[in-house]
Amino acid sequence: MLNRRHIRIKVMQTLYAFDGSESDDFKKDEKFLLQSLEDMYDLYLMQLSLLVEIQKRAEDHQAKIQKKHLATKEDKNPNRKFVNNEVLQMLKNNEVLKNELEKRKIDFWYLDFEYIEIIYKAILESEVFKDYMSTKTSDFKEDKLFIVDIFSEIIAPNEKLYEYIEDKKLTWIDDLPVINTILQKLLRKVKKDSTEHYFTPKLYKDSEDRDYAVELFKKTLLNRSKFNEEIAVKTVNWDSERIANLDAILLQMAICEFQKFPSIPVKVTINEYLEIAKEYSTPKSSFFINGILDKIVKEYTEEGKLNKIGRGLM
Repeated sequence: MLNRRHIRIKVMQTLYAFDGSESDDFKKDEKFLLQSLEDMYDLYLMQLSLLVEIQKRAEDHQAKIQKKHLATKEDKNPNRKFVNNEVLQMLKNNEVLKNELEKRKIDFWYLDFEYIEIIYKAILESEVFKDYMSTKTSDFKEDKLFIVDIFSEIIAPNEKLYEYIEDKKLTWIDDLPVINTILQKLLRKVKKDSTEHYFTPKLYKDSEDRDYAVELFKKTLLNRSKFNEEIAVKTVNWDSERIANLDAILLQMAICEFQKFPSIPVKVTINEYLEIAKEYSTPKSSFFINGILDKIVKEYTEEGKLNKIGRGLM
């Protein structure tokens, strides 16, 4: 589920929060890093289960209307297109997902059902919903596009939901954009014949990615002073106080990858940290970071310090 960029972002955030020195015992921070990565999966499941609860809410609403004492013809024979949406039904009937939610005790919406009401009402009032419900039949493609639209346009940007998630867990508000992007991508790519495991991907692609997270954190932290000295030499015309803390951390991490991770290509490292800088730091940060990393790579190349293994890694 998480790719290397997601891992880099989480390591960056943990380093930014770290307030110790290189001589400190940072085991607790390493534990915090791994736990916060694990917590991202809980946030993913929570967002996914929100769709399940919305479908249940719609089904319950229709059942109550049909039982009204003075039910109209429309009440007795409602448009069940939303309730029967194939993607929502796929999620509702997914036993693997149910087991994962139970195992991780993801029951937020049972306790805080008012947020289901907020989202459900917002969906009913949306033009997306009205357009979708203008007919009584649909195919899987239309059902999928509708779910992608309500997730992207109604659920993901909802301020009340944002505030709720912010209050639930300290790290989640930073993780929310990443999780929403992952979930949106999965919804876009789901197929009618996708297996029950489709919506419960592994947190890491493999054990190497988990090890990478720990090693990048530890090696950057242990060598921070040395990396800062290199940065200082390349920024003699800059007041160190003017260099954004986040930019300094991104430079430290990039230098760490140059020196300590021989299997990661130089271009990959540079591109990844430039993209992260564009998203998380100042408007000019990516240009600043690119200039410094370019100088460092040229120097390392001339001095034979780039110890990269494999073809095309330069």
